[in-house]
Amino acid sequence: MQQAPLPASFLAAPIAHRGLHDLANGVPENSLASFDAAIANGYGIELDLQMSADGVAMVFHDYSLERLTGEKGAVAQRTAHQLGQIPLTGGQEGIPTLAQTLALVAGRAPLLIEIKDQDGALGPNVGPLEEAAVKALTGYAGDVALMSFNPHAVAALAKLAPHIPRGLTTCNYDPKDWTTIPKARLAELVPIPDFTRTSAGFISHQASDLASPHVAALKAQGVPVLCWTIRTSMEEAAARKLADNVTFEGYLPA
Repeated sequence: MQQAPLPASFLAAPIAHRGLHDLANGVPENSLASFDAAIANGYGIELDLQMSADGVAMVFHDYSLERLTGEKGAVAQRTAHQLGQIPLTGGQEGIPTLAQTLALVAGRAPLLIEIKDQDGALGPNVGPLEEAAVKALTGYAGDVALMSFNPHAVAALAKLAPHIPRGLTTCNYDPKDWTTIPKARLAELVPIPDFTRTSAGFISHQASDLASPHVAALKAQGVPVLCWTIRTSMEEAAARKLADNVTFEGYLPA
C-alpha cells in the first residue's frame, strides 16, 4: 500500500481539538463556528466523524446525542437532515456534515479528521464511514489527514484513498478508559503493531504517554508524532520535547 506523507502544515501551527470551541461564548465543539474561530486565529483543526442513518459522514464526537445536544439516542439512528436540525447545546447551529465543513474551511486550515470506531471493539467491522468520508473528500484541494484508533479503519482508508495521508490515533489503552473493549484487544494495541501494516504516515498519541518506548521507536524512524489533548502552556512545553505538534483545547497556544 502507498504511504501518503503528512503535509508540513500539520507540523506548523497548533491544532485546535474539535475546533477552537468556547462554550461559554456560544461556540460548541465540532461546530462550524469553532472551525471559523480556529481559522481566524491561525490554527489547524481536528474534528471527529460519526455516520448518520443514511450513510452521511457527520462531524460529531460522541456515539450518542445526550452530552452535546438536547436530544437522546444514537447519532446513527438519525438521518443527516434530522441531525442537521438538532441544535448543538450552547450554540446557534445544528450538527454539520463533513461536506458542509469542507465547504466552510476551503483549504484555509489543515484538517485532521478522526474516524470514530464503528466496530465497537476496535475490530474489523468497518467500511461504511470510511467510504462516506472519502466520498465527501473527493475533489477537496486543502490539506487533510485521516486517522483512527481502529487500525482496521486505517487499513480500509489505505485501500479507498491511498493518496490521502492517514495515521493511527494511539494511547496507553488503559482498561479503565476503555471499559467496553476486551482487555486482550487493548493489550494487542499498546505496542502500535499495525503502523507498517496499515501504511500509516504518522501517529497522534496520548500526551501523558509520550514517553512510551513504542512512540520513541517510531519517532526514531522519522515518523511524525502529534499528540492529544494539551490543555495548558505548561503541558504544551513538556509535550513538545517529545512530539512534533500538539492538539489543544482550553487555552490559546502561541
